[in-house]
Amino acid sequence: QVQLVESGGGLVQAGGSLRLSCVVSGQTSVNWGTAWFRQFPGKQREFVAGINWTGSKTLYGDSAKGRFTISRDNVKKAAYLDMNDLRPEDTAVYYCATTILVVVEDPLGYGTWGQGTQVTVSS
Repeated sequence: QVQLVESGGGLVQAGGSLRLSCVVSGQTSVNWGTAWFRQFPGKQREFVAGINWTGSKTLYGDSAKGRFTISRDNVKKAAYLDMNDLRPEDTAVYYCATTILVVVEDPLGYGTWGQGTQVTVSS
């Protein structure tokens, strides 16, 4: 059974940085795309960033461009989201998800999800 475990969330002041990690277990291959989404209370999940399985292509949502960087390490079967210049409006639960298809912004394109990690940015 494939499992995704996110970590790295927490409380940070505005302007600070965090690195989220997503480790994949229970899957022997690495040819899956990975994306990060976030969810605000009462809202649908919002695409943050995605990366294909080779790491050669990345995709960013408007809120992430210029501040966040997605990367992956196929040896460790992990993906990362480096978040800089965090703002109070970035406060949300962040989820990682994987797909065997093309990385897209639609959460319906992903079959496996982690449990989420809370990111809170204070002003």
